[in-house]
Amino acid sequence: MSHETLRLTVADHIATITIARPPVNAQNNRFREELAGVVDSLGDRPDVRVIVLTGEGKAFSAGADLAERPTQEPGHYTAHNRRVRASFDCLLECPKPIIAAVNGAAIGAGCVTALCCDIIVASEKGFLQMTEVNVGLAGGVAHVRRHFGESDARLLIMTARRIYGPDLLRMNVASACTAPEELMETAMGIAADIAKASPSAVRAAKKSFQVTEGMSIYDAYRFEQSQTKALSTSEDTAEAMAAFREKRTPVFKGS
Repeated sequence: MSHETLRLTVADHIATITIARPPVNAQNNRFREELAGVVDSLGDRPDVRVIVLTGEGKAFSAGADLAERPTQEPGHYTAHNRRVRASFDCLLECPKPIIAAVNGAAIGAGCVTALCCDIIVASEKGFLQMTEVNVGLAGGVAHVRRHFGESDARLLIMTARRIYGPDLLRMNVASACTAPEELMETAMGIAADIAKASPSAVRAAKKSFQVTEGMSIYDAYRFEQSQTKALSTSEDTAEAMAAFREKRTPVFKGS
């Protein structure tokens, strides 16, 4: 299937989504619709175990397309907000891990898109920025707070500063910071490690992250134990145990 705003490739159980809306990969309604559709589809595809999301050119995504700002017509802003949430929720709810490879500017909605992914890898030239306070708006606090410490979250939101890859790594927001030419190799290396693991166990791990956020440690660990119990009778676990006994690499099936 062809898309206007995205490019999609799948190989070796890894799907790569590239945001492709030159010049800065701004997010319009067509992009939001296509991203949700592609991510939902990949979440169900048996040949995909992990997703890498990046941007074409020098930007990851410079935020919302201002040409499609909502009007004050009754219901227009409400419908717009629903579409925006859906483009973020599809990433949070996807049963498979998503790696954000932040190659350049990730501003506003682009910043939140990266923060909704499971793992963030940033180029030295990549940066996160929330510019809402400079244009009389406010938003993104809940997503920013999930990744940044309290002081740094307020710094990002209240100053509209650019936080580049090296500082994202220092702040424990990014898992790696690379030279620009090494970004995709690093992201794909992480993806390859995930793709080698038990697909059912990886899905259970992501579900645990989704469900237990905000739970007490008592309730959260009880949920995780229920996941482990369910996995104990799965084909993946049986294959892993057999491979261990036979001193070979396990061959997992499914997604």
